[in-house]
Amino acid sequence: MDKIPRFWGVIFVALFEPRFLLMSRILALCSLILLLSISSLAQDPAYNNNKFRQLYQELPTPNVYRAASGAPGHEYWQQRADYDMQIRLDDEKQRLYGVETITYTNNSPDELSYLWLQLDQNVREQGSDRGLVRTGGIKDGRASFGEMIYNFSDFDGGFKIEHVRTNAGEDLPFTINKTMMRVDLPRALRPGGKYTFEVKWWYNINERKKVGGRAGFEYFEEDDNYLYTIAQFFPRMCMYTDNEGWQNKQFLGGGEFALSFGDYTVSLTVPADHVVASTGVLQNPKEVLTEEQQLRLEQAQTADEPVMIVTPDEALEQEKSRTTKMNTWTFKAEDVRDFAFASSRKFIWDAMGVKQKEKTVMAMSYYPKEGNPLWEKYSTHAVAQTLETYSKHTFDYPYPVAISVHTDRIGMEYPMICFNGGRPEADGTYSERTKYGMISVIIHEVGHNYFPMIVASDERQWTWMDEGLNTFLQYLTEQEWDRNYPSRRGEPRNIVPYMKGDKSRITPIMTNSESLYQFGNNAYGKPATALNILRETVMGRELFDFAFKEYSNRWMFKHPSPADFFRTMEDASGVDLDWFWRGWFFTNEHVDLSVDKVVWYQVDTKDPDDDFTQRRVDKNNEAPKRNYERNMEDVPQTRLEKRPELNDFYTSEQRFQVNRLDQEEYSAYLKGLGQDELDILNSTDQFYEISFSNRGGLVMPLLVQFTYVDGEQELVHIPAEIWRKDHDSVTKLFRTDKEVASVFLDPYQETADVDMSNNGWPAISSPSRFELFKRKYGSENPMQRANRAKGEE
Repeated sequence: MDKIPRFWGVIFVALFEPRFLLMSRILALCSLILLLSISSLAQDPAYNNNKFRQLYQELPTPNVYRAASGAPGHEYWQQRADYDMQIRLDDEKQRLYGVETITYTNNSPDELSYLWLQLDQNVREQGSDRGLVRTGGIKDGRASFGEMIYNFSDFDGGFKIEHVRTNAGEDLPFTINKTMMRVDLPRALRPGGKYTFEVKWWYNINERKKVGGRAGFEYFEEDDNYLYTIAQFFPRMCMYTDNEGWQNKQFLGGGEFALSFGDYTVSLTVPADHVVASTGVLQNPKEVLTEEQQLRLEQAQTADEPVMIVTPDEALEQEKSRTTKMNTWTFKAEDVRDFAFASSRKFIWDAMGVKQKEKTVMAMSYYPKEGNPLWEKYSTHAVAQTLETYSKHTFDYPYPVAISVHTDRIGMEYPMICFNGGRPEADGTYSERTKYGMISVIIHEVGHNYFPMIVASDERQWTWMDEGLNTFLQYLTEQEWDRNYPSRRGEPRNIVPYMKGDKSRITPIMTNSESLYQFGNNAYGKPATALNILRETVMGRELFDFAFKEYSNRWMFKHPSPADFFRTMEDASGVDLDWFWRGWFFTNEHVDLSVDKVVWYQVDTKDPDDDFTQRRVDKNNEAPKRNYERNMEDVPQTRLEKRPELNDFYTSEQRFQVNRLDQEEYSAYLKGLGQDELDILNSTDQFYEISFSNRGGLVMPLLVQFTYVDGEQELVHIPAEIWRKDHDSVTKLFRTDKEVASVFLDPYQETADVDMSNNGWPAISSPSRFELFKRKYGSENPMQRANRAKGEE
């Protein structure tokens, strides 16, 4: 028996087992044969190269935690982490001190003998992995000051952990592994159990301009003030999930965060002349706000325009203030996955209420005078528009506030609060790029409240799940702000330069966050474009919007994976999209569809009269022959012209005459046809056989526009499944009721086709452009030029 191959051994045993075991053995055998068949199929090159094969190999197997529909399974679970923190901001040393009590709830079916925490500030420690893996050098004898400042920085970053203790005050053993910390428990935390412990720490706050970072401080030398935007400021619980276990990917600065939901109570002790913006709801307004500011805040709830809570004049006075007194601002936040705040004596603060179906959300902005006039005019309105558009496509915003804070950095998001750039010139003018860049970054960062702050995907693993989905909704919001909004991402034509670039520097979307080439295009632009194409071209708005909203609601306050998104979009729409996910998300192929050949046909009626007419037309339309024209002069008379008696049937007009017998035969032919066949025979339809090729590899629908000789146009939408039998080339017959003048593929540039020059018939010829330039010495933005011209009048 040992020498019998295992497969045949199973068959042998099945055949000779007692009858009551035979059926179970046969079922096991069938399962084994099925598995072997699938395994064999997976090795078949034709199967592996089929762009329409199902995503069985790429996606995890559904289970009780994550269903095949893409919904949370009936035994789905997730962990919880609640925090109680006391934080003190040292404005003299730019240092933050904290102590936190964490209550961790184990909702998993597993016993946990240790807990992992994220120490993201450690990315700025001397000798951190982020610095060690940073690449770059001196090229052609040149290097930027920024690169040199980074390499010469002696900033003392990272958490300084003072203790980790039980709630009874006993020290807990802990191990720091770069940007993570393991806390060993005295006994295993059983399923359903809770564990409470305390961490005390401090760290030096980084100056973003010099050290970089998502959070930190900005120093204003002219008035000797600081503006703090504080995040990743406390040791945070790592995620523990059914599909990943403990999140153990080190923080290198690129991949963001994976965090559990919980309730927060946070007391922030800051200089008494500071104004604080924070995640959560202020619990003690009477202690930190004047009566007039409290009244303004109340009025703002029903206002149609932003109301100044702290006016520019009040902020200017506070800039000059210096006090040694401290105030404590206390905030509470429920069901959030993180916490952040901002603090400065420079803050102007405005707010207005935004009505949702069942509540009013306070849209707020905090900004120094350096942000005006842009910020007081646009920021809070951009927050409000974001809440309106995103809620329409997902769910009502569940939190009480949404805050935009102005900083010197591009943008970063946290629950209920975000930090955004976009600063005008010192004279108050700004370029169009600055204006729209500011509005866009506010929309984008406020939008992150939905993805990933509420639909809480794992940013450390899959950047596209929050950035890509959010950028797509940002695009929809921008178009609801202004019909002519210059959206940077979302339109298919905008992703073309990236898609047709060097493939060695393009990774598939489904690549871990820290390993991406061209981060912005990969994680933001391409997935946003893919979703826009799904909505406008592949699925249609009705099916897409329903499915996207279903995904958003299924996974509110939960932790979806890529498979959950892919499966839900198919499950809720009834559209098989495996070919689309594979092409756009799992490969780096691009779209380049081509019109290769067009052949025009008409039905041959077999009518002798028609045949006679056509032969005469054909003869009259023949191109002149050069030798015929010359012989008319060189040969005065042919023999037949000299001797007409030599003519016969084939050299006379008789050959063009319709024979009576032909007509009789044709009549008999017509009697043998059915009515449907007669309708086709007598129609005046035109038939066009068009050959298409797929030169880029990425299969997409064929959007074929016919322009007829009378000027009318028709767009025919052919699903991508036309490529299912041949991924490289297809030929299709089209019927039209009139003659076609031209054919063009993708006239609205909906598919991100990288080469439009091969999309037309007749072939398209367009001139390349060259640019004339004159070297500029200094430049002004358009507002500055207009102001100067007005002054010269």
